[in-house]
Amino acid sequence: MSIQAGREYLKQFGLEDKVLEFDVSSATVELAAQAVGVEGKRIAKTLSFKIGEDPILILAAGDAKVDNKKYKTTFSAKAKMLTPDEVVELIGHAIGGVCPFGIKDGVKTYLDESLKRFETVFPAVGSSNSAIEMTPTDLEKYAQNYIGWVDVCKGWQEEE
Repeated sequence: MSIQAGREYLKQFGLEDKVLEFDVSSATVELAAQAVGVEGKRIAKTLSFKIGEDPILILAAGDAKVDNKKYKTTFSAKAKMLTPDEVVELIGHAIGGVCPFGIKDGVKTYLDESLKRFETVFPAVGSSNSAIEMTPTDLEKYAQNYIGWVDVCKGWQEEE
């Protein structure tokens, strides 16, 4: 799977033409911010975890970091990130292009509260040189296997 899978998934909503592809890498928050031309915190990074044997995705703002205590309270499990090989095998995209579009069946997608402070954010679309601009409400609508909003990150609130 790849950008083709992401684009194909978005096609059912008429969004395939909104996918941005870059001549440069957007594999990290910093590189994606440069490619898109926005602050890094507006990049919606997609983090891959495993709860038991079940893979999940959490989309969070580029400046947010997973808070292990909040994660454990929310999911009743320790935060265990997938290895690069597991990401490809269980999610369907490689690191740098992981997104909630065109993923394997059974992968649950959560959105972190850190995204709600932005009018629009930019998640990847399956490759390390792609993105799409969406509102948080759009993400709710279009993220594959969307389950709900969670509050599992730290480091992004002004008061912290």
